[in-house]
Amino acid sequence: SPEAALPEARSTPAKLSLTRLDCGSATIKNFDKFFSDKPGLYESAPRDITDSCYLIRHGDQLLLWDTGLDAALKGQTLDTGDMILRLNHTLVEQLAQIGVKPEDIDIVGISHEHADHTGQAAQFPNAELLIGTKDFEDTKGEKDPFGPWRKDGARVHSASGDVDVFEDGSVMALHVPGHTPDHMALPVKLASGPVLLSGDTYHSRDAREKRGVPPFNTSREQSLQSMDRFEKLAKETGAKVVIQHEPRDIAF
Repeated sequence: SPEAALPEARSTPAKLSLTRLDCGSATIKNFDKFFSDKPGLYESAPRDITDSCYLIRHGDQLLLWDTGLDAALKGQTLDTGDMILRLNHTLVEQLAQIGVKPEDIDIVGISHEHADHTGQAAQFPNAELLIGTKDFEDTKGEKDPFGPWRKDGARVHSASGDVDVFEDGSVMALHVPGHTPDHMALPVKLASGPVLLSGDTYHSRDAREKRGVPPFNTSREQSLQSMDRFEKLAKETGAKVVIQHEPRDIAF
């Protein structure tokens, strides 16, 4: 839908909370070259980014939003050429610290298909998978992060539009394609005020200001349209925007 409006939450919504989980970090060696298809938009110097995932409690239901880098990277660094990746703690370890077991997760929501958002998804095979349709299709193959959900009987909710996750307007998977074909962001209506998790609509605060489009995005036109929709929603709802790769947004 091109409209920014979202369903109104019910008058007596389920108790809702949002907890950040550390899903890794990276040093981008040349931030401008990596994240802008127009040279000179950013500095060419190295810059650190974070990889944030989130646990959303909705009453007695648990949604895990994004799953970060592969758990096999824990305690190591991986130089991919353009960036250096790190992972200090796995999601399972962090969830255990707050009394949550993998089997307690009801829904694993994936903003998009890239490996820094899908790396630990398979650790939660009993959950329903919520993901963009084309992104789910794109990840089939030898290094499929969604193996548990390719099996008969697996619970997969693939979508090419908005999804009212708990069917009460409190948490939406917002269809904002362009970074990938069916990329999604996540508005969450907390009692303290709405929060808008970016997915990879943006990778930094200055990307939001300058509307930078990474060269690896699947559509520049869709990316800019999705930024417009994202900003319209943020303005209309007064949501606090949390950019998942922005270190300054860790303490949302």
